[in-house]
Amino acid sequence: MTESTSPVRSVVSAIGLTYGSTIIGSVVITVAAILLAVFGIDVTARPSLRLVLSTVLLQGVTFGGVAVLYLRFRDLGFDFVPVTIPDRRDVAVTIAGIVTLLGLLVIASTIISLLGLESAQNQIVTIGHQNPAVFLLLVPLSFLLVGPGEELLYRGLVQGTLRETLHPAYAIVLASVLFASIHLFSLSGEGKLVYVGIAFVLALALGATYEYTDNLAVPAVIHGAYNAVQFASAYLTATGGM
Repeated sequence: MTESTSPVRSVVSAIGLTYGSTIIGSVVITVAAILLAVFGIDVTARPSLRLVLSTVLLQGVTFGGVAVLYLRFRDLGFDFVPVTIPDRRDVAVTIAGIVTLLGLLVIASTIISLLGLESAQNQIVTIGHQNPAVFLLLVPLSFLLVGPGEELLYRGLVQGTLRETLHPAYAIVLASVLFASIHLFSLSGEGKLVYVGIAFVLALALGATYEYTDNLAVPAVIHGAYNAVQFASAYLTATGGM
């Protein structure tokens, strides 16, 4: 086994993709905020605008850009991240995946409640409660940017890179650990490890569907639908609709 294909190098690359993309995204968002401030738009004073801007620039621009640069740097074709129109099996797996993720969330929430634990809150929820309309905007963005962007990075690139030198099961687990760990930076309050633990379990399911179908569209839709349901539910809760 050559150095370029060693497990250690794959793991280092996966870690670099995970945290490097987040750092690059933060820089891009900061630069955009500064440019908007020049035109009199203070993003820091408008949390809702900053949230939408962050979603577009991080999951959309940054993650997509990193994917293109990574594939070119390694001289890999776009088939390294297979995306095809879902066939009947893929559709069945997608539906099962959405139900599974929502079911896991219900089970996890029940266990957390029975044990008297607390789960940290994502900053998106905090901002959304200040302006519930943000939740409605995030519903389509979940399908258009969040699901596809995050799956492209964490399943397509990270899991795909680990999969080159590790057993698929190990690749799924390590990619899920990295995916869950990155959420720490967007959490507030007590129970951060509980939140990360839930994210890890959900990521395992997403990783398994990608490995099984070999089609990034499947986990992307599952991820997007899962987030969309959460945002829609948060909107109804914030506005007294449920």
